[in-house]
Amino acid sequence: MTTVLVHGVPETDVVWRPMLEELGRDDVVPLSPPGFGAPVPERFGASWIEYRDWLIREVETIGHPVHVVGHDWGGVHALNAVLVRPDLFLSWTVDVIGGYDPAYVWHDFAQEWRAIDKGEAVVHALFGGTVEERVQTNEFLGIPTETAQRLAEGQDQTLTRCLLSLYRSAPESILKQMAQSLADAAVIPGLVVIATGDDFVGDVEMRRRTAARVGATVAELPHGHWWMLENPALAAATLTSFWNSLSPVDAHA
Repeated sequence: MTTVLVHGVPETDVVWRPMLEELGRDDVVPLSPPGFGAPVPERFGASWIEYRDWLIREVETIGHPVHVVGHDWGGVHALNAVLVRPDLFLSWTVDVIGGYDPAYVWHDFAQEWRAIDKGEAVVHALFGGTVEERVQTNEFLGIPTETAQRLAEGQDQTLTRCLLSLYRSAPESILKQMAQSLADAAVIPGLVVIATGDDFVGDVEMRRRTAARVGATVAELPHGHWWMLENPALAAATLTSFWNSLSPVDAHA
């Protein structure tokens, strides 16, 4: 069973490496969204819908249904792809389900990034310095030192440009439209990872409530936004337990 991992922002696929070692499998494929560790195609505008369609094309290329695990914006891309092409997926796992609650509002960083001019200034202050300065920013955000270093090396101007475009393509009115469609994701088995220390994706109750709307399995982890880095062994065990709980048809179709 092929599993694809889709990371978020401001990240590259280095955020998955410790967990991949714990999984110890050769059928897990990290997919880096354009601009976030992967080249940006010509005329790619880095909007949420373009990332959704990018993921659909990537999974179509694999040629059979896959399990998808999405972190941060990668979870949004994953759910949005499931909503329009459920035939491509065996299951989905996300940690951003709170963003699909009608009461969700963007976190403070997102509010700043969405503002013209101010967003550019904030992103430059965070990621426009030297590699060493970016490492410090990543550590401040909660990313362990080794990954913070590897991540800083990939946080270039292309990444920050795509970050701004992505957030600006998704005002809260768009989030509410996504929320209205969420029930359609119930046709595929889902796992919602609730990292209880994560304050970017809505409060815990909001996430529980939204998970219940789609009948998803819930796993609460006592960690923050980068739960897969804080405890890679627990992250791998949580995913493996979910996949093992699926029926043979779901897991191996």
